[in-house]
Amino acid sequence: LVHNSKAVYQRYLSWYDGNPANLNKLQPTDAGKRYVDLAGGMDALLASAQKSFDAGDYRWVAELVNHAVFADPTNVKARELQADTLEQLGYQSESATFRNAYLMGAQELRQGPPPPVEVGARARGMTRAMTIGQVFDTLAVRLMQEQVGGLATTINWNFTDMEGTPDQSWVLALSNRTLVSTQGRHDAAADATIHIKRETLIDVITQATTFIQEMTDGSITVDGDAAALLNIFGNLEKFVTGFAIVEP
Repeated sequence: LVHNSKAVYQRYLSWYDGNPANLNKLQPTDAGKRYVDLAGGMDALLASAQKSFDAGDYRWVAELVNHAVFADPTNVKARELQADTLEQLGYQSESATFRNAYLMGAQELRQGPPPPVEVGARARGMTRAMTIGQVFDTLAVRLMQEQVGGLATTINWNFTDMEGTPDQSWVLALSNRTLVSTQGRHDAAADATIHIKRETLIDVITQATTFIQEMTDGSITVDGDAAALLNIFGNLEKFVTGFAIVEP
């Protein structure tokens, strides 16, 4: 009821429950600070929350102290009380997924979030399983649009290990802060044409090697302006894991 029914509702009717108060809510940090002020300050909020904790009203405590943690994630008392609360909710949960979620939140509050790690090589297996079109789509998602305003670059890709297949030729074009790939095309006016193996592209994307290293080794050859690659690959976000889940 508290999970699967919500999923069914959201699939068919989206996340919006029809209550306009939930349409454009404040960010958790902004709301948290206002709730703390409304409660009469951090000490008053935590004192009230402790009474509810002692009474076993853990769901209410989790909701209340969550505002305190987002208002001031450095407050040790707030973190400890919220960790104790989530731990109790975890112990009481029949569902293993709920229990894991609660206990993971308690662990983060006590030990901090896991250190950020670049996805890079960790995503190698998944990236190798992708089609070339999907690989180029991931690059489009990683494009830092705020850094490519005014840039326009077109690059032909010739995958030497896919000769005779629809994936041998691709065009990757950057314009209007958007990266678009097209299969089976060759643009005569492109800034550069890259001759490369699919596996080598995967190695570059997953940071096992670099374009410069592979060009030096002869695994990649470039006709035209090799520096044009920087307009695209020099402006890609490096995704990391280890983000916080119960604090800003």
